[in-house]
Amino acid sequence: MASVGIFVGLVVVVTILSKSHADRNVYPSAGVLFVHVLEREHFKGEFPPYPKAGDSSNDPITFNTNLKGYPDRPGWLRYIQRTSHSDGVLYGSPTADHVGKPTIIEITAYNKRTFETARHNLVINIMSTEGRYAHISLAEFPLPYQAEFFIKNMNVEEMLASEVLGDFLGAVKNVWQPERLNAINITSALDRGGRVPLPINDLKEGVYVMVGADVAFSSCLREVETPQNQLRCSQEMEPVISCDKKFRAQFNIDWCKISLVDITKVVPVHSNRPDPGSGVLPDIGEYNPPSELLKSRDYFADFLITLAVPSAVALVLFIILGYSMCCRREGLIQLVHHSSIQKSSKELRSMSKNREISWPLSTLPVFHPVSGEVVPPIHPDNYETTSMPLMQTQTNLQNQIQIPQQQISGDNYCMSTFRRLEVNGIPEERKVAEALNL
Repeated sequence: MASVGIFVGLVVVVTILSKSHADRNVYPSAGVLFVHVLEREHFKGEFPPYPKAGDSSNDPITFNTNLKGYPDRPGWLRYIQRTSHSDGVLYGSPTADHVGKPTIIEITAYNKRTFETARHNLVINIMSTEGRYAHISLAEFPLPYQAEFFIKNMNVEEMLASEVLGDFLGAVKNVWQPERLNAINITSALDRGGRVPLPINDLKEGVYVMVGADVAFSSCLREVETPQNQLRCSQEMEPVISCDKKFRAQFNIDWCKISLVDITKVVPVHSNRPDPGSGVLPDIGEYNPPSELLKSRDYFADFLITLAVPSAVALVLFIILGYSMCCRREGLIQLVHHSSIQKSSKELRSMSKNREISWPLSTLPVFHPVSGEVVPPIHPDNYETTSMPLMQTQTNLQNQIQIPQQQISGDNYCMSTFRRLEVNGIPEERKVAEALNL
């Protein structure tokens, strides 16, 4: 395992190797990005060898990190591991409040092949910047100018690599030209409310990188604040930045999301908070539980309120409704109207059951069953549709047609009477004759 604190012009690598299950000590600085890599190769010696020689690297190993005695890590410390076949990374930026307080992180490695575990302790000794770099003249704010960049083509674990982060700080130093330049913090875009990218075209999540320097922002960094570039950003267009070509080869920066902060001009806000207490309740004596001789409680009044009162209200409403429907003129009219509708419906149902339905003309033969001649229509020219009654009956002879049918027992024929139907204002038998004449 290795811990890296990154500065431009000064790279501090703190690696204290020890025997298995011993504590490892690292010494990050407050206000400077801290990166600690959990290497899988270091923990493989804690587990039995892989059955196949040369395939030990295939063991899936995951890590769990937490503050000793607590279920989670400190608020400033984050952890990421993409897959069980990649190394884990602890990273964050400790503050001055953590100086002089050793932080013990328990690291538990899980081998998913053998289901065995190995536990190590990582002791983080946070040091003050003034103490470590006492030979450097520092003001009240060591890094008063802070700039945060959003890099679209990087994931957080890729940016945490010392080579990649060093290249980025080198490009920033070439543009900014400070005497001191430190990486303060790195945050994934997902932690800022960003969306998980689609797994197409090698899309990345994006990462925010905050750096600090001891000199004012350069003119190139200030170009994003011009009205022209602000207008282009509001229209979702890329601003024109003269120094973008120094980053474009490796880092795709969204200049519309850059943040420039001068903390010397930030007015501190002091809130009058009450002094926190010790967290221990005052001693008010021993707890006296209630006596076992409790008085019996009468639930009759609760029963009346819960059941009897709603029932009485429902009964009153039922009486009012019955009086309105049975004793009032409007109610009687509605009842009579409903009764008449019900009687009419029953009468129509009984009539529909008793009526005789004739065969459709389309099912009747249009040729003479013996001679094969076409049956001529009855009065096809002077047919009047207005004379057809609403109810067809067997006595309405002018609207009927007789077609001979053969009896089953002999060669004689009898005439059967059927109703003549009409389709689109034309008698059905006339349509059949016209179709045969085509």
